[in-house]
Amino acid sequence: MQTQSGQRQITEGVIWKQLLIFFFPILMGTFFQQMYNTVDTIIVGRVVGTTALAAVGATGPLVNMVNGFFIGISSGATVILSQYYGAGNRQGVKDALHTGVALSLVLGAMITVLGIGLGPWVMGLMNMPENCLADAAVYLRIYFAGALGAMVYNMGASILRAMGDSRRPMLFLMATCVLNVVLDILFVAVLKMGVAGAALATTVSQFISAVLPILVLMKQPEDQLELKRLRIDPKLLGRILRIGVPAGLQFVTFDFSNILIQSGVNSFGDVVMAAWTAHGKTDSITWMITGAFGVSVTTFVGQNFGAQKYRRIRQSVWVCLAMSVALVGAVAALILTFRTQILGIYTDDPEVIAVGSFIMLSIVPFNVVFMPIEVFGGTMRGVGYSVVPTVITGSCVCLFRILWLATVVRRWHTLRTLTLCYPISWMIAAAVFYIVYLRGNWLRTRIAQCGMEPET
Repeated sequence: MQTQSGQRQITEGVIWKQLLIFFFPILMGTFFQQMYNTVDTIIVGRVVGTTALAAVGATGPLVNMVNGFFIGISSGATVILSQYYGAGNRQGVKDALHTGVALSLVLGAMITVLGIGLGPWVMGLMNMPENCLADAAVYLRIYFAGALGAMVYNMGASILRAMGDSRRPMLFLMATCVLNVVLDILFVAVLKMGVAGAALATTVSQFISAVLPILVLMKQPEDQLELKRLRIDPKLLGRILRIGVPAGLQFVTFDFSNILIQSGVNSFGDVVMAAWTAHGKTDSITWMITGAFGVSVTTFVGQNFGAQKYRRIRQSVWVCLAMSVALVGAVAALILTFRTQILGIYTDDPEVIAVGSFIMLSIVPFNVVFMPIEVFGGTMRGVGYSVVPTVITGSCVCLFRILWLATVVRRWHTLRTLTLCYPISWMIAAAVFYIVYLRGNWLRTRIAQCGMEPET
């Protein structure tokens, strides 16, 4: 665990180097976390078939919405802890650590119960074809049985990153991802357990991944996690929720709109559903990159805000935006160039490959437009200014997509009109974020609210 020297690496030094040092372990960790579901998808698609591939893929938006909300809550704990860490407040770090882990246990248990009970019912509301519904319900029940493991891992990993340690969460996910692949092959390809085997492999791996960061936090020399001290501090909980709930709702707005879009995709049948799934799993590489930059800039800004280095905060925004646009653009170009070969990894059905190629050509070229949303929003959350990014995302993305589906797609029921809502909503949200960032007083407002030295 990095201590004060690790802190100085974030609050001092060349900005782009420090962002990249922090970014790459987060990216790799996100990659291996995403591989859980991607491996499930590939093995199910190749071994079980197109219908099973469509069923597992259709659960993605609901799973992402639930996980996204909790990741947002975790970001509240991360911001508070990183600010304490940047300011050198050791007692504050310890209190935030124990409150965060305790909160993850409570919310993880709640999500397990709600997911098992309501998940299959929600899938029934999403225009799911009858031949896919049973498999989707089985996958969700088993997946949510392991939700507690996922919640605890995400909180533990977020806390480690807030302290400057982004390497070990990555290593943990690498190990458990390998385990997930082995279990997928065993349960699905060897034991022929179908989608239930894929979900079981993920559940077992998630529980093991939860144990590893907790053990590290319990054994570190400073700011040690003590199980007997686990409790939720009401004052800290209030601060965490004031930041985390809006951040969680921002994830939810994206994923809720994706659930509605998935309902529209389902209306086109299992071939389009399978193609959409293959595209989504491929394009998840892009969202790993955007998410890693978002986490990096949020933690970077949080520590520098605690250290009252406001100029460094503003400089980091443009550095992070330039790097993220360049990298996302390069990945988009690779995906488009090799789209047919990539889609062939998931299925050998030529119709699915043709439809998947069309979907990629309609969406992937516009992925770079999303980066201002991630970077500007992450920066504002890093100083604790969390409500405005949620309002922008909710109105410009979720509300717009609902209206688009209810009007344009209903009038012209084609796959092309459905895919258009992605780039258009990104453009609107990015423009609003740009204006708010440049003309808003978000940083001065937070400085005044925290009683800190004013920006010069």
